[in-house]
Order: sequence, then structure tokens, then C-alpha cells
Amino acid sequence: MGSFSIWHWLIVLLIVVMVFGTKKLKNIGADLGGAVKGFKDGVKDAGAAAADDKPVAAPSQVTTAAAAVEKGATIDVQAKEKA
Repeated sequence: MGSFSIWHWLIVLLIVVMVFGTKKLKNIGADLGGAVKGFKDGVKDAGAAAADDKPVAAPSQVTTAAAAVEKGATIDVQAKEKA
């Protein structure tokens, strides 16, 4: 595609305008712009919601672990590999 000159692209653009018309191309552009804006807003909202949602441990687990650390006991855990 890099070998096409500006004249090739102008002819393609002229054919597209003749087939679809300027009004339809304008509507397609507006719809595409609205879709991109909606996608960006959705990604931003999802990122903000994910930052607000922090996992909270159960109170019994927190007190048990804290008590074990204070007593100097070893806490046994099991590591799982990611798939």
C-alpha cells in the first residue's frame, strides 16, 4: 500500500464519496466518534471502579494471623501456580 501515490488515494476517495454520499459518510463518522468516546469512558470508569474495590480479608483471618505473628508462630501457606 505504500507504493500507491496520492492520485490513487484521491480516486478511491472520490469513488467512496460517490457510492455512499457525503451525508451517509458524515453519519458514519459521527457514530464512530461516539462509539470511541463511549469506549474510552467505559474503560476509565472500569479502571476507577477496580481501583476502589480492594479485597478485604475476613476479620477472623486478620486476628488469627496477627495473633500468630505476635506469638512468634510460623504461618503455613500454600502457593498456587497461575494457569
